[in-house]
Amino acid sequence: MGGDDDKRGGGRGFGRKKVCRFCAEKNASVDFKDQATLKYFVTERGKIIPRRISGNCAKHQREVAVAIKRARGIALLPYNAVVG
Repeated sequence: MGGDDDKRGGGRGFGRKKVCRFCAEKNASVDFKDQATLKYFVTERGKIIPRRISGNCAKHQREVAVAIKRARGIALLPYNAVVG
């Protein structure tokens, strides 16, 4: 009972808190035309990476999601990156 964490892989503790890159760099902004920045927040399958993984704050995660959707709408980013 006491050693169950070892078998399940739990008990690792918490990793370092991720910092929102847009809050850390004051001059950085979310822009739907900036494909290089937006690709960092999209998986290889085309899904938007969630906040808990990307480390964005709530405000900037919403802005990133809207920017990705706008970029998809004007064909700067693909909806689905997997081909075939």
